[in-house]
Amino acid sequence: MLSTIGIPGLILILIIALVIFGPKKLPELGRATGETLKEFKNSTRELTEDTTEEIKEVEVVSPKQK
Repeated sequence: MLSTIGIPGLILILIIALVIFGPKKLPELGRATGETLKEFKNSTRELTEDTTEEIKEVEVVSPKQK
């Protein structure tokens, strides 16, 4: 989806954001967005690791019979 925007679209979005939020508020919004994405990524990674560990524990307790 992001590949269909292109460079001119990204520049337009940046200019609109700059006009709406102003040059002082824009870096704060970018930082907050980055931190939110970082937290989401870490939470997703932890959830995936927990699920993988639980699957391994179940396989150890009751191995598949061939």
